[in-house]
Amino acid sequence: MLEVHHSTVRAGAGITLRELQAAARAAGMFYPPDPTEQSASLGGAIATNASGSRSFRYGPTRRWVRALTVVLASGEIRRWRRGQRLDFPVPAIPIPATTKNTAGYHLEDGMDWVDLFIGSEGTLGVVVEAELALLPLPRALITGVVFLPGDEAVVRAVEEWRLIDGLRMLEYLDGRSLELLRPDYPEIPPKPGGALLVEQEPVVEADAALDEWLDRLEAAGADLDRSWFAAGEGDRERFRQFRHALPETVNRLLRRRGLMKLGSDYAVPLGCNGEMLAYYRRRADEEFPGAYVIFGHIGDAHLHVNLLPSCPEEFGRGRELMLEFARRAVALGGTVSAEHGLGKRKAELLEIQYSHDEIEAMRTVKRRLDPEWILGRGNMFATASALPL
Repeated sequence: MLEVHHSTVRAGAGITLRELQAAARAAGMFYPPDPTEQSASLGGAIATNASGSRSFRYGPTRRWVRALTVVLASGEIRRWRRGQRLDFPVPAIPIPATTKNTAGYHLEDGMDWVDLFIGSEGTLGVVVEAELALLPLPRALITGVVFLPGDEAVVRAVEEWRLIDGLRMLEYLDGRSLELLRPDYPEIPPKPGGALLVEQEPVVEADAALDEWLDRLEAAGADLDRSWFAAGEGDRERFRQFRHALPETVNRLLRRRGLMKLGSDYAVPLGCNGEMLAYYRRRADEEFPGAYVIFGHIGDAHLHVNLLPSCPEEFGRGRELMLEFARRAVALGGTVSAEHGLGKRKAELLEIQYSHDEIEAMRTVKRRLDPEWILGRGNMFATASALPL
């Protein structure tokens, strides 16, 4: 089921994000969250509170959900709209000072049912239908890939560009990411330090906005001759494919080696952006020299580190480094999961971010709605603590 009504859409949970965006576009609208995997289901995006490249301006899924239809563990089907508050008390769990967080349950005083299920990873109920808010398609877009000499220039540009009116995307690819993509994109400059991918809904005429970007690039020390700016929809689509090509390339590389991905989903407060990038860089250079990439949502201080181990022994060493990165992010006031949720493989990270009492408060909510612990077994809560009491 997929029905667009003016500024909202009502859709079944099995609809893919690609199908959702196509239906919205046909009505002159768009769904603001933009997770990388467009074949993902709407239900999965809600379960993980997914975000994506446009989260810099529009935030994650949570902001755009107006109503949910949920099947509870008892088999009961319920529909809740925004503003319908829980009929039982929940404690407020500390929220990290980050722009995104999907680690554990979102619990706060006076919260509503809709917020409880978003990001709960299918452990409290199964979302079968949702009503979402849409926005009108922008009249114009300016999209660019800006090549910069290194991390210092990147962080400086991010801080200066963050407040640009209408900026809706501020993404990062480091030099190693660009080198990995070079076989498919030979036009990448030689020895690139890094790139920022930007997208703006300009508040002035497009020509004037482009002139402003030229000034910004010059001030940032960007490679003016080799940086790319979109001239039309076709170019923008190519830039979108360029951005999404890196995780796909990493996945293929590791599959050939018979190994799983080692990737971070950690975010820190905006003021710690440069500090966390420098920490990632120093420790990855020490432990995995030349065998890692850093990329992602730098505008939200939410960078992904993907390690590229070549054997099981390196994989084990990389796993320990990922735990070290998680502890560092939390020490800076951040989160161990900014957009993907914890699932089963990363459930152990919950104990890095939250205290025993805070996790027990989450488990109390779980037991109330799913006393037999039949939904999402192993998701979010590590196996040792997942059994009902």
